[in-house]
Amino acid sequence: MMTVMESASKIKVWFRFVPREGWFPQDTEGLWATRLSDDTASVQNAPFLQEGVAEGDVVRYRTDSDGVHWAVGRVSSSGNCTIRVVPVPTGPLGRSPQAVHQRLSAFNLAGEVFSDDFPMVAFTAPAGADFAGIKALLTQGREEGWWHYEVGCGTDEWWNA
Repeated sequence: MMTVMESASKIKVWFRFVPREGWFPQDTEGLWATRLSDDTASVQNAPFLQEGVAEGDVVRYRTDSDGVHWAVGRVSSSGNCTIRVVPVPTGPLGRSPQAVHQRLSAFNLAGEVFSDDFPMVAFTAPAGADFAGIKALLTQGREEGWWHYEVGCGTDEWWNA
């Protein structure tokens, strides 16, 4: 039986996936999560590489003999979406993740930057956000050469907006 203190602890949950052609060579990504039980946790950050999971989603994991927590599936969706945006170096925003944040600031999206070398921003679009407005701005930015973007995890509400 876990104590309340143990159950609320932060852990790193690791995801395995097949590396994408022309993308990063990694085949794992660790995401911070809040432990909910012996085998479930709530994801606490937006994934840069893993598909099909968003901040706030609950995942099931198994702990291996080395104490590493490996995701084995998503238990429930938070309704949040993961959007990844990479500024076009030769575009009007340059390589600035801050400029990407600024362009999307009206939507109050939380986001993290991958690295200085690769300024991809992984955003969490929360359930109930103006998905239609976000999608319109993402499309405008792509068409005007500001950035490339992809949806790492979308809900029915996102796709139907």
